[in-house]
Amino acid sequence: MWQNPYKTLLFTASLTLLLSVSPTSFNHMQSEQELTEEIATPPSDPCTIDNQAFEAGERLVYTLYYKLNFVWIAAGQVSFAVYDTGNDFHISVDGRTFSSYEWFYKVRDHYESYVDKESLLPRMNIKDVKQGDYKRYDRTTFSQSGGRAVSMRGVTRAELERKDIDFEGCMHDLVSIMYYCRNLDIDAMKVGDTHPVTILMDQEIYPLSLKYLGQEDNVKVKGNGRYDTKVFNPQLVAGDIFKEGDEMKVYVGDDDNRIPVMITSPVRVGEVRAVLSSARGLKHPLDSKR
Repeated sequence: MWQNPYKTLLFTASLTLLLSVSPTSFNHMQSEQELTEEIATPPSDPCTIDNQAFEAGERLVYTLYYKLNFVWIAAGQVSFAVYDTGNDFHISVDGRTFSSYEWFYKVRDHYESYVDKESLLPRMNIKDVKQGDYKRYDRTTFSQSGGRAVSMRGVTRAELERKDIDFEGCMHDLVSIMYYCRNLDIDAMKVGDTHPVTILMDQEIYPLSLKYLGQEDNVKVKGNGRYDTKVFNPQLVAGDIFKEGDEMKVYVGDDDNRIPVMITSPVRVGEVRAVLSSARGLKHPLDSKR
């Protein structure tokens, strides 16, 4: 059966968007040894970072497109919101298909992450997704100092099963990693440098990598003008959606907000794209927009 591209696109917009397909579609995952051999630049401490890129009140909205042959179809929308809860940032993410697309596939996804303001590491993550006939609820709490996460997962909130997951060092979730990566010192990166990241998603740990491809200015973002950007290539995994050698590109606005303004990726049938539709409550001026 043809794999629906929207699932890929939705997760693509959710992360810096480092790796964004459901792990159920993976046929291969690089080993930690393989990933380590690719690292060109020694990483900064992944367990602490100084947040200079965002603040509570920020709202980002992305429009999701799917290209089949020569036609771009507006498939849905993903919105991000940041709230202040004292010691934490509460980040809420909602994704949904447009009604005109739902004859093909209907999505109602909701994510929440409570991240420590000092480290940007998650304390709790909630995933509540409805994609066609597929439903899944997962509430994961993190003990960063103890190296353990507890996942309560099931089809609904009323029928949850517990799984304890041990990890070394510190761990991100699918939402927190986007905000962590926005605070990387990308001005110090050289073309070809690679930064490792690790996330816990769907009760599995994934070591990933983010490669810097260089500066690209005057990039056209559909419906939202042109931007000066820095371009990154997240690690992709061959499987049902991506072919071997496919390259996702993340275009990050070249200003102090470090917002992804566009994400593009080929898939087995066509191409997917997420573009920034609106941004408000930013910590800094959007100087990357021309």
